[in-house]
Amino acid sequence: MYTTLISAADLAAHIADPDWVLVDCRHDLADLAYGRAAYAAGHLPGAVFADMETELSGPKRGEDGVFKGRHPLPSKAALVEALRSWGVNAGTQVVAYDAHGGMYAARLWWLLRWLGHEAAAVLDGGLPAWEAIGQPVVTEVVARPRGAIEAGAPFVPTVTVTEVLENIESAKRTVVDARAADRFRGENETIDPVGGHIPGARNRFFKDNLQGDGRFKAAGQLREEFGAVIEDPSQAIMQCGSGVTACHNLLALEVAGLTGAALYPGSWSEWSSDPSRPVAAGRDQS
Repeated sequence: MYTTLISAADLAAHIADPDWVLVDCRHDLADLAYGRAAYAAGHLPGAVFADMETELSGPKRGEDGVFKGRHPLPSKAALVEALRSWGVNAGTQVVAYDAHGGMYAARLWWLLRWLGHEAAAVLDGGLPAWEAIGQPVVTEVVARPRGAIEAGAPFVPTVTVTEVLENIESAKRTVVDARAADRFRGENETIDPVGGHIPGARNRFFKDNLQGDGRFKAAGQLREEFGAVIEDPSQAIMQCGSGVTACHNLLALEVAGLTGAALYPGSWSEWSSDPSRPVAAGRDQS
């Protein structure tokens, strides 16, 4: 069972395994049609496609009309339905991949753990790593038998905006922001109309988890680097712009053996939508 990362070589050895489901998670926040078009142009043999906006995320507003962020969590019922349509069963090994160093694939990995499915991994290095060892991409779409996965007890915790707000005063937990430093400091109005970060938060850009070839750094190096940001992972809260790249930090923590951190799903997009919530800016606190 693979529960964090899988190498391209190891995946190639299982590419025809009927109990494995490969999921293409490619996406572009600025071009929502990109992922599906990229999948149609060529994907790993047997892979299905997951849409970030409609399958790996839920409605942006709750039933009360309140904005929940750009990529709120899907309901567990909706996620189960998507997974069943991809052929996922209780014992299925799921492998998520993208072409962005795991930026989007980590979201599906985390969602599966939130659903209580342990056999979930991200292809280390993604599509480029697959092609680098001479493995093929195809355009054929293979119909898979419908799966029967059920939601179980989650392996991962979440926190609400209320809990994050309360933590500003108590400072019991460390909030870690996965956005780039300029966004953290409030210097990128193109992406974040309301600039800055949650008071007291620290910055760990998700791309800092990667080597130059797009694969994750070794566990020991990740453990050392995260040790400079958080003292106790069980008292850490991971967030980003909208709850997507924060999952990359959560995956890196798991690779490093630092378990227990929570996801704040609404992240900055939810936090900054209410002007009554405090905002800090001006200095990178990493």
